[in-house]
Amino acid sequence: MAEAKAEKKAADKKALAKKAAKNKKPNVFVRLWKYLLACKGELKKITWPSPAQTTKNFGIVIAVIVVMGLLIFGLDQGLYALLGLIMGTGSSV
Repeated sequence: MAEAKAEKKAADKKALAKKAAKNKKPNVFVRLWKYLLACKGELKKITWPSPAQTTKNFGIVIAVIVVMGLLIFGLDQGLYALLGLIMGTGSSV
């Protein structure tokens, strides 16, 4: 009877050790390697724009920047002139 308990206890210890080994995280380098492989796979899925499309988008961005710059410049000059009229510091030519 004592032998049966000892065998059961040993079997339980083995089962717990097996379960603990199963739940153990892999080495940090193994996890890093898996991560880098996953990144490589994701990079292959990307559809990159053509040079013509990139040039077109670049032109659009530059045009929007110029238009917004002119809009902000005009608004700034207008508000500065309005402030000058209100404060009476405008130049009277």
